Amino acid sequence: MNMDRLWLMKTEPGTYSFGDLVRDGRTVWDGVSNPLALKHLRSMQKGDRVLIYHTGSEKAVVGVAEIVGNPGPPAGKKDTNLVVVEIKAAVKLNSPVTLAAIKADKAFAAFDLVRLSRLSVMPVPKPLWDRILKMGA
Repeated sequence: MNMDRLWLMKTEPGTYSFGDLVRDGRTVWDGVSNPLALKHLRSMQKGDRVLIYHTGSEKAVVGVAEIVGNPGPPAGKKDTNLVVVEIKAAVKLNSPVTLAAIKADKAFAAFDLVRLSRLSVMPVPKPLWDRILKMGA
């Protein structure tokens, strides 16, 4: 398992929640169209870990997943700028870590989740990853 390649992916829980991922075991993460988010998806590797963040009314990190397949084009499409990656559920956080709690902690001031609110896929620096997991323990 790759210990220093850490990410956060956002999902609308009404569309696909962490609970859905736990139920399904694994899924293809698709629907990303933002150029910077796609760049991050292309940088992922099998074994990388991912925080799953629920958007909408929840606005909280709720679980951890693992990348189980290297990024590639969506099924049936060869010539595309779009990228998908397969993930599997790893662990649900004991308590969700809300965006409000993250914003209230000065350690997260430069974090993309706080700075770039519309970005759906982003890297997570190791100290912030550890802090989020501690907050959700």
